[in-house]
Amino acid sequence: MNFINSLFLQFKKVISDGVFGISLTDFAIILVTIFFALLIRGLFAKFIVSKVRSMVKKTANHIDDELFDALVPPFKLLPVVIAFLAITLYFDFQSILGLYLQKINQTLSTIFIFWLIHQSLIPLSKFFHKLDKLLSKALVLWLLRSTKYLVIFLGIVAVLEVWGIKVGPVIAGLGLFGVAVALGAQDLFKNLISGIMILLEKRFQIGDVICLPGHTEGTVEHIGFRSVLIRKYDSTPITLPNYLFAEAPILNYSNRKFRRINWVIGLEYRSTLDQIKKLTSSIDGYIHSSKNFQVDENYQCYVRLEKFNDSSIDILIYCFTSTNNWEKYLEIKEELALFIKSKVEEIQLSFAFPSKSIYIEKQ
Repeated sequence: MNFINSLFLQFKKVISDGVFGISLTDFAIILVTIFFALLIRGLFAKFIVSKVRSMVKKTANHIDDELFDALVPPFKLLPVVIAFLAITLYFDFQSILGLYLQKINQTLSTIFIFWLIHQSLIPLSKFFHKLDKLLSKALVLWLLRSTKYLVIFLGIVAVLEVWGIKVGPVIAGLGLFGVAVALGAQDLFKNLISGIMILLEKRFQIGDVICLPGHTEGTVEHIGFRSVLIRKYDSTPITLPNYLFAEAPILNYSNRKFRRINWVIGLEYRSTLDQIKKLTSSIDGYIHSSKNFQVDENYQCYVRLEKFNDSSIDILIYCFTSTNNWEKYLEIKEELALFIKSKVEEIQLSFAFPSKSIYIEKQ
């Protein structure tokens, strides 16, 4: 009987005194408020957000649509923030639970603010993309990514400050550890610095077709903090560290203005001088008169008898097409080849091929 009385008195004391100086009624109020906040959050996300989205979609500007879609996730946290604010105002700040609730409220408010800033960078990044002409596309992506990481870092620092954790002494204490890490991660920092130099010097950009002698060639798909992703011509991706691009000569095919044609055509030795001159004159006139070729002081055109080879008289054709597009370049080359073939047949010439003459003496 005494055991039952003691248990009853203990339950009565818990109900009256509660925990942390508050009664169970107060705890019930906290739970009900949190549950109500989560319920409002669901309704807010389902009805109010969808209603506002339909109104925003009616505008002609697409930036506000993207901004609204980006800000929806942090705004879903707003009912929870308001609920904890109400709970914090209800309890005494001097109590232990009141102090913890106040810190939780400050933490949620800080997360909400920095989350808004972070999400706002997504639609506003279009304004940064206008800097592509001044800066490279990869450098703009780096700046956007760095800004997002900076916002996240500042948000973490602000949350730690709320809970009384000073970040300054922690960073200072990590100084020696940072030196040790730097010594063991020299390649990482070397690649990082090389990547910055690639972007600042604009040696190549995303989408350029480049060749790194001795390694690979293809289309640049990504320039990261540590490496560059290149898609080879057979669609195979290959990742190379940044320092390779800082130390090696790079052929950037996308930056060239025109493509070159450098052919040597072999004619038979039975070709006459008049036939050779007529052929070279026709080819030279075709190149100079066609808009498919670039001929000026910087890009000369040469159609000349180059040398007497072992089995042929070699004609040099050296010129530049007026385009850098690979498909158009192939079309221009094909048209030039067909013209040369037709002229060779018209002048009654013949293409030479490696041959040997064997003389057998009669006994």
